[in-house]
Amino acid sequence: MDLRDVCDRIDELEPRVRAFVPEPGRRARLLSSSGNGPLVGVKDIIHVDGLPTRAGSSVPPEVLAGAQASVVTRLLAEGAVVAGKTVTAEFAFFAPGPTTNPHNAAHTPGGSSSGSAAAVAAGMVPLALGTQTLASVVRPAAYCGVVGMKPTFGRIPLDGVIPNSPTLDTLGWFSRSVADATKAASILFIDTGTVREAPPVLGVPARPYLARATPAALDAFAGQLAALRSAGFEVRHPPLLEDFAELAEHIVVVNRYELARVHARWFASHGALYRPELATAIVDGQRIEPATYAAALRWKRDFTARYADITTSAGVDVWIAPAATRTAPPGLERTGDPTMGFPFSFAGVPVVSVPAGRDEQGLPWGLQCAGLRGEDERLLASAAPIERALTEQHR
Repeated sequence: MDLRDVCDRIDELEPRVRAFVPEPGRRARLLSSSGNGPLVGVKDIIHVDGLPTRAGSSVPPEVLAGAQASVVTRLLAEGAVVAGKTVTAEFAFFAPGPTTNPHNAAHTPGGSSSGSAAAVAAGMVPLALGTQTLASVVRPAAYCGVVGMKPTFGRIPLDGVIPNSPTLDTLGWFSRSVADATKAASILFIDTGTVREAPPVLGVPARPYLARATPAALDAFAGQLAALRSAGFEVRHPPLLEDFAELAEHIVVVNRYELARVHARWFASHGALYRPELATAIVDGQRIEPATYAAALRWKRDFTARYADITTSAGVDVWIAPAATRTAPPGLERTGDPTMGFPFSFAGVPVVSVPAGRDEQGLPWGLQCAGLRGEDERLLASAAPIERALTEQHR
């Protein structure tokens, strides 16, 4: 890794992509680094010693300060170099930062891990940390045409990370390939899992869920399925997510209720500094009754069990679905629709989003692959041949 070349690339591309939080002296800091591991972008809700955490917010950074996240400490111990803080939507919600999509600067990169996905897609860093509450890894990975990994809930410690919704928050990462995502997992996972070498059996969820994607996205998904079948994958259609409308209601209840409580103290003191998208969600969350929240958590527990039961009984190794409802929408005012990420975030299962071709405008499609809780390594092993088959389709 030639840090001078890296700095030159960041200096060249950053004025257009705007993936990083501005940092005076970044170049000098990087050139003086002694690390010999990967260059890593770190989403700006994750604390890094020596770099303020602003969380995409106007709230004073000293209010948000905290101890360095253990995931950062782990990476540094392996020789990684922090390239800088990457832009996040305000407090990892929906109000976007200035980041543009590297494939077309007039389109959103997605969110809330906007800067992390864009930095990897632009080739500024090979690895970047993000977080997912609803779809904040899989959606920007799809929009930016990179690999996004959301591990099993709780697989990576979240200390030193500003929460959004503690029942749902998961720390993940972006890379250029499944192979690179797997290398990152070998550093970030404390324990090991079992990797199955046999070709995975693929499952396609029920229509009420898939219908949330646009017709163009479903046409692309049909082409992806055809390519996977041609490559020898078996595809099954068990009855998962026929009740998706209920799931969507309950996950929003959990998110908003917890969001309001996470921000109770900051919002009381600095509410005028919050952007309208987040302020409205916090007020909505304050109005949710504890009994409604408790019922949503019960539904979550039941769904998590049903997800595992259906997956196992149907003999499905990997569920596949569009990673987003469409390719990256035009405009930078919104981060896009998170709907397609809801079920797998609610179940707390691992998900890998892989690039899956491009639309007529040259914007990337993404395919998300989901497994069973705790089987992250197996999912990554299964995602590799899926990635290869989709790459062959578009050569």
